[in-house]
Amino acid sequence: MYRQKQQRSKILTLTAVAALVPLAAACGSQEADGGSGSVGAGASLTGVGWSIDSVTADGTTHRAPETARVRIDDGGTAEGSTGCNTFSARARVDGASIRLSDAVFTEKGCDKTPMDFEKVLARTLTAGPLTTAAESGRLTLTAPDGDSVRLSRAADTPLYGTDWTVTVPGGKGSARLTFDRDAGTVSGRLPCNRVTAGATVRDGRITLGVPATTRMMCEGSLMDAEKRLLRIFDGRADYRIDHGTLTLTSEDGETVRATAGP
Repeated sequence: MYRQKQQRSKILTLTAVAALVPLAAACGSQEADGGSGSVGAGASLTGVGWSIDSVTADGTTHRAPETARVRIDDGGTAEGSTGCNTFSARARVDGASIRLSDAVFTEKGCDKTPMDFEKVLARTLTAGPLTTAAESGRLTLTAPDGDSVRLSRAADTPLYGTDWTVTVPGGKGSARLTFDRDAGTVSGRLPCNRVTAGATVRDGRITLGVPATTRMMCEGSLMDAEKRLLRIFDGRADYRIDHGTLTLTSEDGETVRATAGP
């Protein structure tokens, strides 16, 4: 139940990882300046969770994994997942075009996500100003060389039954949590120990019970990260799901974010 395949994961800049993402064009270096973006006849670009459907490059279409996604916020940032690795970038929206720059990807291997897809996606998204075209809940981003990324509006991921990968405060280790509606619990793996606790969901809030954990000892930074994550337990937290991202905010202001899937 708690077995978890450990994978090496680190943050790296696109310009420094030719083995993962050999860019054919340099990323733009303009500073993002945010603002609401719109596409076509009033369709919103920012503040929307988009599923990545496919990438077409050099005449070949690469289908995306089901969990591939991207979101562009009004504040000038973009974040998403290739279906395996997560990424973030600065986002500058100018009318019907968008430019992503200073992108960073995590680096881990996933059997179900071809590396070729990740390379093509990264290269296309950062190739320069992307022209946007929207139609019936779908969005196409077209690079200057004609390569394109197809997106569609995504439904929010359900809280229950989803394997949530937690962004651990402090960035040390990894954690996964799953909410069980029938049992009224949340359980999973912290940076070091396994955990379970009661979880009652009502009116946009989750009341978490006192956590029960195993008693393993790990390296100091992992234990510190685990302690910080445990602060969200034994109290109430506001929760919000936006596409594939879960945000928990405790009453004392501690915020924990998690993404669905890998």
